[in-house]
Amino acid sequence: MKPGEVPLTSPIEKKIAWAQRLHTNFGKRVLEDRIVVDLSLKLRNAIEASHDEMRGSGILEICRECDQKEGGSCCGVGLENRYDSWLLLINLLLGVELPTNRSDPKSCFFLRGTGCLLKARHVICVNYLCTKITDQINPQEIAALREKEGRELDTLFRLHERVKKVMREWMRS
Repeated sequence: MKPGEVPLTSPIEKKIAWAQRLHTNFGKRVLEDRIVVDLSLKLRNAIEASHDEMRGSGILEICRECDQKEGGSCCGVGLENRYDSWLLLINLLLGVELPTNRSDPKSCFFLRGTGCLLKARHVICVNYLCTKITDQINPQEIAALREKEGRELDTLFRLHERVKKVMREWMRS
């Protein structure tokens, strides 16, 4: 971790404040970087492909029913602690408005009635499938989803590293 960065163990509000401060001060400049712009577009497309696969396979419906009818949610309180400030900054760069408070005391800070507010999500949020899903969904459909998730996470990793590099260069100057 570099000086001025927020530790992963910090409260989510502190990580959000740091990301918002950097977005305000450097967001326009970082979006002038051609590689960041290209990776952001590629990430948006990969996220859309993953979500389309989840919708088409019935996973989103299973999750919605579990959350609404059975009171279950994989997005429990504390899950937000896995997010670092850089991933939150990427969400701001992607146009996400980060919340200032938790909607449900039992849920992740980023979960709302319509689902997760974040576009760029932590690997566990992208990859986790409960047994209810894996028991009901065809293995070929899960394999197709995993392939798309892999592209999403690979692109997110590359964007994460590029944004850190660009931002650290500007923070030093």
